[in-house]
Amino acid sequence: MNPLSTLSRPQKAAAILVAMGKPSASRLLKFFKQEELKALIEGARLLRTIPQADLERIVAEFEAEFTEGAGLLDSADKMDTILNESLSPEEMDALMGKGDGGKKKDNLLPVWPQLEKLEAAQVGVFLTNEHPQTAAMILSKVAPAYAASVVLTLDKPVRTEIIKRMMEMAVVPEAATKLVESQIRTTVLSESGQKDTSAGQTRVASVLNELDKSQLEEVMGDLAEGGMSDLEAIRARLFAFDDIPLMTQKARVALFDGLSTELLTLALRGTAMPLAEAVLSSIGARSRRMIEAELSQGSEGVPPADILRARKTIASTALRMANEGLLELPTTLNAA
Repeated sequence: MNPLSTLSRPQKAAAILVAMGKPSASRLLKFFKQEELKALIEGARLLRTIPQADLERIVAEFEAEFTEGAGLLDSADKMDTILNESLSPEEMDALMGKGDGGKKKDNLLPVWPQLEKLEAAQVGVFLTNEHPQTAAMILSKVAPAYAASVVLTLDKPVRTEIIKRMMEMAVVPEAATKLVESQIRTTVLSESGQKDTSAGQTRVASVLNELDKSQLEEVMGDLAEGGMSDLEAIRARLFAFDDIPLMTQKARVALFDGLSTELLTLALRGTAMPLAEAVLSSIGARSRRMIEAELSQGSEGVPPADILRARKTIASTALRMANEGLLELPTTLNAA
């Protein structure tokens, strides 16, 4: 048994992590530095049994919350389990000083799986600024489904040239592959490139989606003049009810399939014929007749705010379904 007074801070931290369980502890371990993780492992190996009373005192010292439970046994083994399930074998070897450690490249994670974790639009912007032959080589290295999603973000001339070069590509020399991998690490997967800005982009897009068309164009113009980065990624998250005619028939059918006729009727009040037809041509004949009968009675007495709210509901549904991969939105929305 370890007297509480003799436990070091790393040992106490290890005890709390083990008490939290693998799911919660795994998330926290990502925020520790390498030397801190090593100290936790060394501290955990010296732990054996910690009574519940002592564990509660440890938690109190760290001013954290802890659910009442049994004491801890075999803490070192449990810490090993948490670390092994949270870190890759390469990370564990590097952490514990195993392996030759002589060559830095041996500790580098593979480029292509990391690249596939990035948003397709971000990689598309990167490829647009690269030579088409380099872009073709990169797309040939990633999974076909991911490559297809990236290709869809490219302008047609760029897309055509890259696909043409992919068809004609021979075996790429290893030296050239290593050079491209190094470039991707430094320009795309570096700390600045890896920084996940998708949450911020989504927040900005959610605000911009609340603006009407004229306000949106004005704000997007101001952002472009101000040199805001990731503007194209924000554009990809923008969608308004007026953009429905730009959607494919398949995407419109998927969108309206789960929406009520009451919501569609309300949103279509006062719309121009091309927009109304884009909606009506994508629903069943019975629903269409019901909506057309309602619209023929006019929109008098219907609050404009209710109409606007219905249109925003449909636009928000389209964005949610696109994020879930249930439909594809057009890639040329809200061009400044």
